[in-house]
Amino acid sequence: MLIRLLPLLLLVLYGLAMWHFSTWQLKRQLDGNSRRLRDSKLDPYLDRLAAALEVAEVPVHVYQIAPVNGLAAPDGRVFITEGFMEKYRAGEVTPEELTSVVAHELGHVALGHSRRRMIDFSGQNALRAVLMTVLGRFVPFIGPWIANLITTALAARLSQRDEFEADEFASALLIKAGIGTEPQVSLFRKLDALTKNPGAGVPAWLLTHPKTPKRIAAIEANAQRWSRTAP
Repeated sequence: MLIRLLPLLLLVLYGLAMWHFSTWQLKRQLDGNSRRLRDSKLDPYLDRLAAALEVAEVPVHVYQIAPVNGLAAPDGRVFITEGFMEKYRAGEVTPEELTSVVAHELGHVALGHSRRRMIDFSGQNALRAVLMTVLGRFVPFIGPWIANLITTALAARLSQRDEFEADEFASALLIKAGIGTEPQVSLFRKLDALTKNPGAGVPAWLLTHPKTPKRIAAIEANAQRWSRTAP
């Protein structure tokens, strides 16, 4: 029995090794290409997040790359890209909206999404190999393609779940900090234009992030539900 399971165990271990290598590589890139964020207009909002979390500060770093994005590193650090900061300095993004990005990335950290994705990645790697073997026998030539499609769709679904959870955490944190969810929603309304809508034409079930209207709807539904249950 153990011999039969050995290939799967090796695949899982390979997936874990690859994840740790990519994490180490990312840490090197972040350490060598980032700086601590200091901004007089943004700092008061970050202080409000820190007060809501009951911590001394919320350290944020600027990852000096062009794409507009936020990042929660596996080691728990939060990053905003230089591309996002350029939009902020140009007045296309408000301090409150950028704070909502930080709150979202804090959600990924608080909810342990990095560790969850490591486990998911390892499992998906093993599942892909099993499906390629099984489907390859019954549907030659296209079996591996179908296996990749299935595992890609699964990975996208799990990633979308994490994004919805981080959005919900951010909404609750922003409300507690007295900022509210309006900046979160307003940023999402302009996000496709800011990022050149990279998901256009891609089926929603293959996207790593949910479609923007669904995220806005979930945020508004949560805020409305919480307002009804508030004392």
